[in-house]
Amino acid sequence: MKGIRRLAQELNISIGTVSRALNGRADVSDETRQRVLEAATAMGYVPNQAGRSLRQGSTNAIGFMIELGADINGNSDTFFMGVFDGVQSVLARHHLDLVALPCPTDENPTAYLQRMIGRRLVDGLIISATHRKDPRIDLLSKARIPFIALGRSQTPGDYPWIDLDFDGVARRGIDRLVSAGHSRIAAAVPSNDINLGFVFLDGYKAALKRHGLPYDPSLVMRVPSSELGGYQLGHDILAMENRPTAIILNYELLALGLYRQLAEAGLQAGRDLAIIGFRENPVSRFMSPRLTCFRLSLRDLGIALGESLLASMPTYADAYPLGTVQRVWPMELVPGESDGI
Repeated sequence: MKGIRRLAQELNISIGTVSRALNGRADVSDETRQRVLEAATAMGYVPNQAGRSLRQGSTNAIGFMIELGADINGNSDTFFMGVFDGVQSVLARHHLDLVALPCPTDENPTAYLQRMIGRRLVDGLIISATHRKDPRIDLLSKARIPFIALGRSQTPGDYPWIDLDFDGVARRGIDRLVSAGHSRIAAAVPSNDINLGFVFLDGYKAALKRHGLPYDPSLVMRVPSSELGGYQLGHDILAMENRPTAIILNYELLALGLYRQLAEAGLQAGRDLAIIGFRENPVSRFMSPRLTCFRLSLRDLGIALGESLLASMPTYADAYPLGTVQRVWPMELVPGESDGI
């Protein structure tokens, strides 16, 4: 209070007005708020956020939990940075902060999340890497903490989620390859129980059936979601007696390792193996031959996640009357040369 009292005396306004201006309250004029912020900066005043949180019963922060599993560590993917940018742009409208909560490789994600909840670090949560049966969803629902999942799950309950269109990617990929005359088409799926792999595989099977093609389990290639996984994928394909003529990938970095393995064998994407990648990223734009893949705006996805989460929080629900959001995020096919079409 000493800092606020001094600011009030310097500006000849009430302590309450200073406090409301520092907290971004709407009942303070822009001119007064600017005067208070400029004076606070000149004095080197920094609000005691911990004390403020105790008084308000909130942290003014939203957590984004990511898992630093073996499939993620060390790769050059920028997926979450783009999503973070979109989420933070929404939170900034309400003077909220985004806190990244990286779960270590060797820790159980549910135990990690339970510890974060116990410490009351955030007012709401975004969780990612959702599993087919995800105990984190039950944990958050029982704790009555607002959350949204980046990814569907078969865990029962009426909770918000946004998921990429893995089913649509598989279906459109099969349609494109079949139209080019391919009938022996492989699919790369994660080697773990992340739910996106099951959604992708279901779409793959349905598309094969629609085209009258048999489902061959040997063409479902389970590898880690990384460049190394793509390299392993290439090795496994080359070792097959009856190789596929085409493959659809469900993770963007697999293409890098697969290209490398093919090149070492004197083969080329598009000519010797038709490849449809997953998400376009900065690296894929410079691959040769140019990768056929799918495009989405990570920032727009992050904005949708942020707004959908705030819609589930009573304080912000009036500003975002969206209800419980359950949405499949569309992806745009970007034709390249890697599929030989």
